[in-house]
Amino acid sequence: MLTPMDLQTFLDTHAIPGQLLFLSEPTPTVEIAARVVGASPDQIAKSILFFADAQPVLAIACGAARIDRRVIAALYGVGRKRVTLASPAEVLDTAGYEVGAMPPFGHLTPLPTLADLALLRLAEADQPIYAGGGGENVLLRLHPRDLLRVAAARPVDLLLPVEERP
Repeated sequence: MLTPMDLQTFLDTHAIPGQLLFLSEPTPTVEIAARVVGASPDQIAKSILFFADAQPVLAIACGAARIDRRVIAALYGVGRKRVTLASPAEVLDTAGYEVGAMPPFGHLTPLPTLADLALLRLAEADQPIYAGGGGENVLLRLHPRDLLRVAAARPVDLLLPVEERP
């Protein structure tokens, strides 16, 4: 299993301007993470692993909005039911990090990555984001532009349409 120290090594090795924040409490939800770091929920980037058939796909979205699996299905040319959320064991085996702590990059092997367009808007607004830092009480603070570059993320509209959001 990879740890925040592995992520720090990845940051250092690749000269990525990001900072690991070791927090006094776990940040299991977007809302808690935002409160703990004093940010808007839209500045919290969640990295979620899916499988399109057998191919892993990392989807990164900001805030509490839900990712639309139909978008991933269309991009990978499979039916919506062929896009599944990775189990905690699959996340650990594929990425090396536990669910809830997964950073947007620095995994066991590079993952094809999709990033919601909200990351582009945050980059244009020059706002920092906070992503998984490799541990339940660790967040990675970085600029969205660096996340997009390092993850080689493909920007797409990943979110459920407003009328379908809970």
